[in-house]
Amino acid sequence: QVQLAESGGGLVQAGGSLRLSCAASGRTFGSSALGWFRQRPGKEREFVAAITWSGGSTYYTDFVKGRFTISRDNAKKKMYLQMNGLKPEDTAVYYCAARNALSLGVVGAEYDYWGQGTQVTVSS
Repeated sequence: QVQLAESGGGLVQAGGSLRLSCAASGRTFGSSALGWFRQRPGKEREFVAAITWSGGSTYYTDFVKGRFTISRDNAKKKMYLQMNGLKPEDTAVYYCAARNALSLGVVGAEYDYWGQGTQVTVSS
């Protein structure tokens, strides 16, 4: 069982940066692949980035490549999403998720645990 809680969201101007954190509890964190998803206003939830259990491999959706960086610290049971060059279209509720597998997952259905989300608003 893994419990997740996001933090770090807020209001930022276009071109700015935010760092989201996901704090986890539970014994299986170190063997769980993790991911970030988001839900923009009026849209369905979409994949943003994923990271393997070790942090050795990452994967990003095209619209955040080069701007966002996913990382994790298993000793602290935390995952991060560094977001640079933010755009108004990045405005969304961002969710962290964990899956009972070591490998990457890019679809929401592949994940077993979810946080409650943190709001990111980017003004133009």
